[in-house]
Amino acid sequence: MSFTIGILLYPDTEELDWAGPWEVFNMATADLDDVRVVMLAEHPEPVRSWNGLRVLPDYELSNAPALDLIVVPGGLGTRKEMENPAVVDWLAKIGPDCEWIASVCTGSLLLQAAGLTAGKQITTHWAVIEELRRLSPESTVVEGVRYVRDGKLVTAAGVSAGIDMSLWLVGQIWDVERARKTQRMMEYDPEPPYATQV
Repeated sequence: MSFTIGILLYPDTEELDWAGPWEVFNMATADLDDVRVVMLAEHPEPVRSWNGLRVLPDYELSNAPALDLIVVPGGLGTRKEMENPAVVDWLAKIGPDCEWIASVCTGSLLLQAAGLTAGKQITTHWAVIEELRRLSPESTVVEGVRYVRDGKLVTAAGVSAGIDMSLWLVGQIWDVERARKTQRMMEYDPEPPYATQV
């Protein structure tokens, strides 16, 4: 099954929002020659993430291949990109043709700006729940979950929740056993220290 996954980059994305899904999808499909995971950005220059990591995109939005899955990460850069027609209009254009649309953290704000969350159940980082409710009153904003699926739209809470969402998507797109093997290979079995209420 030929399948292309695109991960959107823009200035001031949160690194783990895109690196977590990147790791999951690449590890899960390393044995599949017909799967590609590509990084996309408005411009061809390296994109600086929030903590300083620079990433070179594979494609510009203007020449991106057809996508089966688009992953939109979050980060403080979403506030600026919500006002960027090049990004928002591109998402609105390609979204309907994707088999899956996914976001991590405040990436849901970009999906909302592109009109892709209307009438859907969605989530985001806990600190942005009320902002998302205000911006998307026609949607049901769910809190206290790692990710939520509504049709082909899957939105994850903050940062590390994108790994959970991506593993779930592997199970849906391919099969659950592949997702479980990927989780084991990644040694993804979180046991956070200091796990008391803060």
